Amino acid sequence: MQAKHKVILITGSNSGIGLATARQAAAAGHIVYGGARRPETFPDIAAVGAQPVRLDVTDEASMVEAVRQIEAQHGAIDVLVNNAGFGQMGPIESITREQWLSQYETNVFGLVRMTQLVIPAMRRRKQGQILNISSMGGEFTFPLAGAYHSTKYAVESINEALRFELKPFGIHVTTIQPGPVQTPLAQAAASSLPARPDDPYAGLIAAFQKMSQQNIGYLAPEQVAAVILRVIDSRQPQPRYKIGLMAHLMPSLHKLLPDRLWDGVVGSFYR
Repeated sequence: MQAKHKVILITGSNSGIGLATARQAAAAGHIVYGGARRPETFPDIAAVGAQPVRLDVTDEASMVEAVRQIEAQHGAIDVLVNNAGFGQMGPIESITREQWLSQYETNVFGLVRMTQLVIPAMRRRKQGQILNISSMGGEFTFPLAGAYHSTKYAVESINEALRFELKPFGIHVTTIQPGPVQTPLAQAAASSLPARPDDPYAGLIAAFQKMSQQNIGYLAPEQVAAVILRVIDSRQPQPRYKIGLMAHLMPSLHKLLPDRLWDGVVGSFYR
């Protein structure tokens, strides 16, 4: 374990995993910058011991400025936690082009751009960590979550490339792959689906919302944050950390079962 206190930047720090990670990292003595889009959330970030910074991963200027400010004070960011993201739910037929673009701008393109911005200073120091928050949904797809899952598949692919590309420079890239997490964004995603009786997907939507309310196997944000902190403090972090029973079970079943049997397993969740 490393005793050195690190400079950590966490995107999407106003709630959920991001806020829990900021709290635990600050309590451990690290210098934590919590990125958030809305200034009204800054007091919540400051209350856990982190320094709020305006950071919108869909806004190039705010990303550049946030990294510039931190590097001007500390020389480099030791750890980037790419946590910002949300889940666009709905049938593939119904999701608009604008919604697809918004989903990818936040979950994929913002993650890539933040990574690009921190790499040069890390490379000069020949050290650094990039933790990208993926999901068990980067290895399989639930109905009504195709847009969201597709972004996590993209993150998985990007992470694999980054691990090889950055290893010669002493930069560790780690995939954090939790099971379902009970966060405000997760609750909002399920409740945002329309419930009109005339919707051709009404039955599927009702089953999805019922399943979401049961919170089967859901993790608390603090559980994920504890693993993230362990990775940050590790000398030789693993390439991937699966968190929770569901994160181990569901991808394994998806790999082992023939497609028709897998469809039966998924269908059982939606009855």
